[in-house]
Amino acid sequence: MITIYHNPKCRKSRAGLEYLKTKGVEFEIREYIRESISVDELRTLVDKLGIKPFDLVRTQEEYFKENLKGKILSDEEWLEVMSGNPRLIRRPVIVKDSGAVLADPPEKADLLGI
Repeated sequence: MITIYHNPKCRKSRAGLEYLKTKGVEFEIREYIRESISVDELRTLVDKLGIKPFDLVRTQEEYFKENLKGKILSDEEWLEVMSGNPRLIRRPVIVKDSGAVLADPPEKADLLGI
């Protein structure tokens, strides 16, 4: 199953969603901002992406600039921050089986064999 972690208000996320639609594959949309996202789910995502939690943080987000810039947090603390403030999560993330990509640009989804 393919899942896209999607924010409908984000232009890049909408582009990723449209790209999946052009591929003609079945997929599930996970609106993680509206539905919330757990620390465990984020941990699984960063593991599948093969990155550190901080690499999933949108540092241009106002919340980050005002509250987190310059702070040194552990991986676990970054996961907790993102879970509590899901707008900080880079998007879109596309997951297929045991792999995942940050689909910016959307064509990165092809790395998953989509």
